[in-house]
Amino acid sequence: MLIGPTERWLKLAPMLPKVRTPRNASIPYVWSKTDIQRLLNAIDRDDPKGKRDYAILLIAIRLGLRIGDIRSLQQSSIDWHRKTINLKMSKTSQPIELPLLKDIGWAIIDYLQNGRPATNSECLFVRHRAPFNAFGGRNVFNKELHRYILKAGLNMPGDQRHGMHSLRSTLAGNMLEIKSPLPIISEALGHQSVNTTSIYLKVDVEGLRKCALDPEEVFASENSL
Repeated sequence: MLIGPTERWLKLAPMLPKVRTPRNASIPYVWSKTDIQRLLNAIDRDDPKGKRDYAILLIAIRLGLRIGDIRSLQQSSIDWHRKTINLKMSKTSQPIELPLLKDIGWAIIDYLQNGRPATNSECLFVRHRAPFNAFGGRNVFNKELHRYILKAGLNMPGDQRHGMHSLRSTLAGNMLEIKSPLPIISEALGHQSVNTTSIYLKVDVEGLRKCALDPEEVFASENSL
């Protein structure tokens, strides 16, 4: 009786060594600049909710803030005179000061003047359904992001995560592309250690290619010993 490939695999599987997959082994997803622009263009900025979503996504894209920190931003977090955004990061409880970039500033102003509903909430961004209060702690904005992905007609890879955190990875990738030093990227992302930031080195494919070893050179060195 002939044994098929599936049966062979089932017999061989227990004999194979188990390969331990280290934490953070996967490569973070990085958006292309074209897809980022198409995503932002898909947002209806004449709609009050669209003004909010545009500002939120712009902050995530341009500053790399986690969605939890964006949710907790208050109007008092914005220093309009110094053109900075000041907050205490929810993950590390460390204070951070970020530049209030021009496009982000105008997006926030547009939302505050023309989109934000009347509310007593101190949060900068609020829900657009009564009672117009702050976002819940479990709202990670992925549903809204997915809706704009579909509206923009983007073809996203099914085997990689492309939620809000991938926008943070994209910022790190863009900074690596322009040769920003790792400590600068670490500071921009609010990391307490460059070891945490080094996770994003995997997205710099061109940089990794420069680190590749030439097998012929390695074998030649071994034979000369």
